[in-house]
Amino acid sequence: MKEAYDFSKVRRGPVRGVEPGKTRITIWIDDDILKWFRKQVHEAGGGNYQTMINAALREHVENERESLEETLRRVLKEVHPSPTARAKRKAAGKS
Repeated sequence: MKEAYDFSKVRRGPVRGVEPGKTRITIWIDDDILKWFRKQVHEAGGGNYQTMINAALREHVENERESLEETLRRVLKEVHPSPTARAKRKAAGKS
């Protein structure tokens, strides 16, 4: 390892901007909750757990009559349908 490095010609890479209508925050989420969302994304073959959390919160806010658990279940079914549901949709030609 060198004692000193020359950074005089280094350029900073692009900084990703915040999407309009979004605010970056830091929150504390219980480990088991975060693990659950990440597991759902992994089992679905990819995606973004933050987007899934946002969708679940939005659904809950827009439909307060429903419990948070019911909202999460419904959102997960919509975002990541079960293999059986996907097969039925594919067979019906709905892709």
